[in-house]
Amino acid sequence: MDPRNLLDWALELTVIGSFGRPGLVLRRRLFGWDSPAPNSMAGRTVLVTGPTSGLGRAATEALASLGARVVLLGRSPERLASLRDSLVREHGEDRFPMVAADMGSLRSVRAAATRILVTEPRLDVLIDNAGAIFPERTVGPDGIESTLATLVVGPFTLEAALLPLMARTPGARMVSVTSGGMYTQPVRVDDLQYVRAPWSGPRAYAGAKRIQVALVREWDRRLAEAGIDVTINAMHPGWADTPGLAEALPGFYRHMRPILRTPAEGADTIVWLATRPGSGGGKLYLDRRPRPFDRLLSTRLKAADRHRLWDAVLELSESPDPTRD
Repeated sequence: MDPRNLLDWALELTVIGSFGRPGLVLRRRLFGWDSPAPNSMAGRTVLVTGPTSGLGRAATEALASLGARVVLLGRSPERLASLRDSLVREHGEDRFPMVAADMGSLRSVRAAATRILVTEPRLDVLIDNAGAIFPERTVGPDGIESTLATLVVGPFTLEAALLPLMARTPGARMVSVTSGGMYTQPVRVDDLQYVRAPWSGPRAYAGAKRIQVALVREWDRRLAEAGIDVTINAMHPGWADTPGLAEALPGFYRHMRPILRTPAEGADTIVWLATRPGSGGGKLYLDRRPRPFDRLLSTRLKAADRHRLWDAVLELSESPDPTRD
């Protein structure tokens, strides 16, 4: 085995060393990471959900600096406008259309998708980044628990609606931004909305991210069977110093802050997946390298479970199967 791979594998087992900033710094040196060529995304269109802060903002700024047209999809029109104005000042041109949408509302997501289909002739990259942790169990406008709606059903609906546009764009890809916390949570396929299980916002968030990653594998299988040339992968950023982490897990943030990654470091693999030539999908990445989908046997999902998840989310989204129609 290449000594670099052995060291990387050993680092991955430590969790803290792997997910913290030391892991990124060491892997960057071990594998000699290169940077995307200047202007390498010129003429390409990228959609980023949740672009106004944290990892989403870092990825947006990086892709904008590479020349991409970046569609900014977020809930707050004011924050979107502030970000767009900042990007226009930085780059001297307005290639940053705004789409205000609430990922927890199917009506809002569908309206956003319709607008994008009308205004954008191509979509090279879709980055599913938006997320939220709810301290109390709440139900959204469609009767779906808000965590599941925002992190799973809304993004699935958006991806399904935009798939025809992506299928017409050579080399199109989707990148799902997940969380290392998903390793800790099993998926209760018969209780996705925490109707019976005791509520915990962080646990529901991690479980939704677990569902998201399972759906990435199912998307990949079904796209291949349908002959649709769109690639989908997931990535997790390690532990990054973002407003969301500080607000949702203040104790963890306080103790781990010395080793947290910057938002730009956390977003590195997002940008790498968005810009590198395609080489297959259905994988989970950390620091530009494929990682296992499971760390605990108790959280492992069988293929049949992933099929059930797909059907359950498809039903909640009230959408036809995008890989069949």
